Amino acid sequence: MTGNESRILVVEDEPTIARAVADRLAAEGFTVEAAADGPAAVERARSFEPHLIVLDVMLPGFDGLEVCRRVQAERPVPVLMLTARDDETDLLVGLGVGADDYVTKPFSMRELVARIRAVLRRVERPAPDAAAREPLRAGPLEVDPRARRVRRDGAEVHLTPTEFDLLACLVRNRGMVLTRAVLLEQVWDWADASGTRVVDSHVKALRRKLGPDLIRTVHGVGYSLEAAR
Repeated sequence: MTGNESRILVVEDEPTIARAVADRLAAEGFTVEAAADGPAAVERARSFEPHLIVLDVMLPGFDGLEVCRRVQAERPVPVLMLTARDDETDLLVGLGVGADDYVTKPFSMRELVARIRAVLRRVERPAPDAAAREPLRAGPLEVDPRARRVRRDGAEVHLTPTEFDLLACLVRNRGMVLTRAVLLEQVWDWADASGTRVVDSHVKALRRKLGPDLIRTVHGVGYSLEAAR
């Protein structure tokens, strides 16, 4: 859904930022509600059933990471996290609990809206055709696009929706080196290369869950899934 068919929950405890984001999203045609702390965010997500949540990391009550955990446990929903801390560990934790993307403060409203629309487009992609739904195999990996499940050496590995899409893209193109710009376009549906760090962070999250031996970094270029061996 796009425009006024999409509901967005803005979770931000700083009133000036919350108001500015909500007003801009409403002007873009979205239906917007807001929450200012962790418990209120979980409750509003339950009753409002947003199509996407814009979620600040630092919140009173409990933080955005805990909000993300609780919301995703009840109903999977795309989450775009706002963080004032440009720290790789914080970003990886956010991605690990189910966030799809992040924006580091200070951010432009134009960038925020573009990121939101990209996530929504990706979520609403049509289902793949029958051939594309066949299980994919590469070495110890088995990726099932239909069930959206991943196994390594027969053991199931839990991935977030974005991690799954990134891995599936790498597996389909195994042995090929994919640039960050190509991955941004194919996985995140971004038309530019302004978010290469989000690719790097998701790759690190995948390595943490799948092991460090499958995804090869080609310095200055991008990433490649090692060919089956």
